[in-house]
Amino acid sequence: MHDRFAAARRRCRCRRRCRRAQASSSPTPPPPVHHHHSNAVVASPLRRGLAAPLLRLPALRPVAAKKGGGGGAKKGGGKGGGKASSDDDDDDDAPRGGGGKKGGAAAAAAAASGGGGSDDLDKLAAATKKDAEDRMSKALAAMAAGFETMRTGRANPALLDRVVVDYFGAPTPLKALASIAVADASTLVVAPFDRAAFKDVEKALMAASGDFGASPNSDGERLRINLPPMTQDRRKELAKAAAKAGEDAKVAVRNVRKDALKRLDKGDFGKDARKQLDDDVQKLTDQYVKKVDDAVKAKSDELLKI
Repeated sequence: MHDRFAAARRRCRCRRRCRRAQASSSPTPPPPVHHHHSNAVVASPLRRGLAAPLLRLPALRPVAAKKGGGGGAKKGGGKGGGKASSDDDDDDDAPRGGGGKKGGAAAAAAAASGGGGSDDLDKLAAATKKDAEDRMSKALAAMAAGFETMRTGRANPALLDRVVVDYFGAPTPLKALASIAVADASTLVVAPFDRAAFKDVEKALMAASGDFGASPNSDGERLRINLPPMTQDRRKELAKAAAKAGEDAKVAVRNVRKDALKRLDKGDFGKDARKQLDDDVQKLTDQYVKKVDDAVKAKSDELLKI
């Protein structure tokens, strides 16, 4: 009797547990379990509670897959499709747009190249003319310096500019070793800075006495050079020397013009531009040739003037 009541209570408890498990797990009722069979396995509510989320996962996975895959596919498909269509459009437009860009780049490069070439030619022309003018002016200055050493009848310290002294074995200009002063219209006074160089200075003036026609006179501290009056023949000789110096200067100027024209040959100038440059160089040459002629005439007049 007692065993039957205990068995009935156990069955009631099992039914209550089954209902709670069914209510918490799924709306679909599980198949009935016959607890009175000895070999029946009763699923505990704990296991049913843990299994319920696992049963829902397969239902969620397709949705997630659908959302992710479908959305991704839709998204990817849309983007991919859009990208593909965009790429197709780009491909279709590439010949036109790319050609336009390439054409624009080529045009810009050509314009830059043309502008750069023009700039290079302008620089070459300007540098050539400037170099030619500098060299021509140096030729004129060298001729003028030579004229200063020619005696014109009056004492001039420049007459001794070409005198070089052997100072302790080193060739040294006289004006670096002594002061040169004009005592009167026909006398120069040379005072060496170093007494030890006095003999060397005197020796150098003796060697150059033929250039100014007088020998130095020493008083132990200074050297005096008394310039004799110039004869008419001597004046004519100096005038001829001045004319020869002028011819040498003009040859130097014309050589500079020749070098300038050769330098311009390196540039790809147009016919008109090159003719203009040649005319500019020729005008510069004529200008300096005239300066040389004017300087020679002025020096000749000074030399021949009594």
